[in-house]
Amino acid sequence: MPPHRSSAVPNFGALRLEFRRRRNDAGLTYDALAEKTGVSRRTLISIENGQSNGSVDTWYRIAGALDTTMTDLMRSLYSPDK
Repeated sequence: MPPHRSSAVPNFGALRLEFRRRRNDAGLTYDALAEKTGVSRRTLISIENGQSNGSVDTWYRIAGALDTTMTDLMRSLYSPDK
C-alpha cells in the first residue's frame, strides 16, 4: 500500500510564528539560541523572518534547543494561519 500523501500546502508562515513564539516563551535571544543549536544567529534570523526555510538538520537542532520534538514543532506546517 503506498504511503498517504497529504494534499495540504505547507504553511511556512505558521511555522515561523510557532518558532518565534517558542523562542520568546523560552526567553532565548538569537545569540543564546545560536549557542544552544550551533546554528548561526544570521541563519536563525533568516528562518524566523521567512528569508529561508532552513534545513531538516537546522530544524532538528532548533526543536532540541526549544525542548520540543520535530513532530510538535512541524505540526504548525499544516495548520491554518493563527
